[in-house]
Amino acid sequence: MDAREKILEAATELLAEASVADVSTRAVCEAAGVGAPMLYRLFGDKAGLLAAVVDRGFEAYLASKRTARPSDDPVADLRSGWDNHMRFALEHPNHYRLMYSPELTVPPAAAQEAHALLHGILERCAAAGRLTVPPALATQMIMSANVGAALSLLTRPEQYPDPAFAERLRDAVLDSVTRPPSDASAGPAGDGDDAGVPVAAATLAARLRAAQSPSFTPAESALLGQWLDKLSAG
Repeated sequence: MDAREKILEAATELLAEASVADVSTRAVCEAAGVGAPMLYRLFGDKAGLLAAVVDRGFEAYLASKRTARPSDDPVADLRSGWDNHMRFALEHPNHYRLMYSPELTVPPAAAQEAHALLHGILERCAAAGRLTVPPALATQMIMSANVGAALSLLTRPEQYPDPAFAERLRDAVLDSVTRPPSDASAGPAGDGDDAGVPVAAATLAARLRAAQSPSFTPAESALLGQWLDKLSAG
C-alpha cells in the first residue's frame, strides 16, 4: 500500500469513528505512519485531504449508480435514486455531512458527479414528456431537497422523528416537477393542462439534445436550446 492509500485509509477510519464530521491532520499522520510533509505534498492541505476522503467514500455508491440500468419509467428511477441517496447518507453520516459541509473549500468530485447523474435521469424524463420544468431547474430542486432532507435527519433527528418524512418530501417534490404517464401520452397539453407550452418546450429540448441533429450548426443548436429553455421555464 502506497503512502497516499495509507493516508486515505487512516483518514477514512478516523472519520467513521469521529463524533463530528472532521479529523485532524496530526491524527491522520500518526495513524498512517507518515510525516506531515508527505500528507501536504500529496493532498495540498487539509481541505484537499478531506475532499479526497469524501470521493473515496462515495466511490462505491457512485459506481452502482453509473452501472444502473435505466428502467422504462424515468420517474420511477428518480424515486429509486432519491431513496438510494437517503440510504447512503444514513449509513455513512460523517462522510455525508463532510461532503456538504460549507467549511470544505475544495468541492468533492463526487458531489459534482452525483449532480450530473441526476441531471441525466431528468433529461430522460423531459424527453418522455414527463417533466414540467427544464431539466437543469428540476435537478437543482430535487438535489437541494434530497440533500436537505438527509442533513436534517442526520443533524436534527429529534426534530424529524417521522420515519416517513423523507418519502413524503420526495413525493411532494417529484410531483411538483413531473406529470403522470397518462398526461404525457396525451401530448404536451392534455385535458385541463394549462402548461402545454413549457412541457412541450422541455420535451423538445431534451429530445434535440439526445438526438444531436446535424440539421443545425452548433450556433443554431445553442440558440434553439436557449429559446426552448426559456419557454420551458414558463
